[in-house]
Amino acid sequence: MPSRVDRDRVTSVRGICVPGFEAVREAFARNLAEREVGAACCVYRNGRPVVDLWGGFADREARRPWRRETAVLVFSATKGLSASLVHRLVERGVLDLEAPVARYWPEFAARGKASIRLCDVLTHRSGLAAVDGELTLEEVLAWDPVCAAIANQAPNWALGAGHGYHARSFGWILGEVIRRATGSTPGQLFAEEVARPLDLDFWIGLPEHEETRVATLYPSPEPTDPAELALRERFLGPDTFLGRVLDGPSRLFSYGPMWNTRALHAAEMPSSNGIGTAHALARFYAALIGEVDGVRLLSPGVLATATASQVHGPDRVLGMPTHFALGFMLAPFLFPAAPESAFGHAGAGGSLAFADPKAGIAFGYAMNQMQLGMAGDSRAESLVSATYACLGAG
Repeated sequence: MPSRVDRDRVTSVRGICVPGFEAVREAFARNLAEREVGAACCVYRNGRPVVDLWGGFADREARRPWRRETAVLVFSATKGLSASLVHRLVERGVLDLEAPVARYWPEFAARGKASIRLCDVLTHRSGLAAVDGELTLEEVLAWDPVCAAIANQAPNWALGAGHGYHARSFGWILGEVIRRATGSTPGQLFAEEVARPLDLDFWIGLPEHEETRVATLYPSPEPTDPAELALRERFLGPDTFLGRVLDGPSRLFSYGPMWNTRALHAAEMPSSNGIGTAHALARFYAALIGEVDGVRLLSPGVLATATASQVHGPDRVLGMPTHFALGFMLAPFLFPAAPESAFGHAGAGGSLAFADPKAGIAFGYAMNQMQLGMAGDSRAESLVSATYACLGAG
């Protein structure tokens, strides 16, 4: 059992919460006391932070406290940030959403993929959810081999036959298009065009000198109920399509301790391994919907196109209804009670980042105790509900 001092440190909430948003602090404190190891939550309203909270442990065993500068891997919440790079290049005329991917990456046209457009990738319609072929971890993290494997494979389903969540391939396909069109990797472009102007503590490909600030991830506890175990094996077993997509390529990427390694942090996986703070997530989305300290990332017209509904209905990978814009999740897939005006992206284990331009808010939540599930995360939902309640009260 932890000592009283340890318990106090776990439940201590630090940061700011402006008058009127006390309910968010209360929800955060409850989560921290009952369901977190360490976490942070940030809310921007009309371009300014109104909530910026953190607490708990960045490393439970070392009793390393979570600090304002603590960063953590946020899995697929990275996708929204990566998609924004594509839309910035579209705004400048460097990329065309209706153009075939092969215009920028000629090798991609092989095996029936010549007609797949950039917008098909952004909306998970390209049919390349699972990466075929056997690859080593070193080959995947090296970038070129996994991109070559994608270029050389046939789609998992025909273009026009529906959409399905591209958990990993989303980032490599878009990232290779960015690299071919600009000469910069997606991590480099994000650092230069987004993180630096906004002073964001967020990286796609973490520099070694930032490693000491990263929180340790704790995998979701394994189920013990036999019925739940059987259900997981049925849908996520090694021979299932969903399992191949979520843990692929080559079943290398299950949600375990490997995500705490330097190799996984250093690589660029624009769909999956962004590392940063909850404050950075909220600030990023605030700069999508408005100006933040003189910086706006997308014009209103480009943002409207990027966040308009594109596909909605049964997902060929997840087996449940999903709803996507061009690179962003939409309601109710984003989170169960999301208003139609919200857009963003959740990440495996519980992280969540979104903006609601109608309400004028941007939200970021990041934590290191993972909870895996298809129906959202109750910790994030409690914080979101408290945020909207505060808006209504104001």
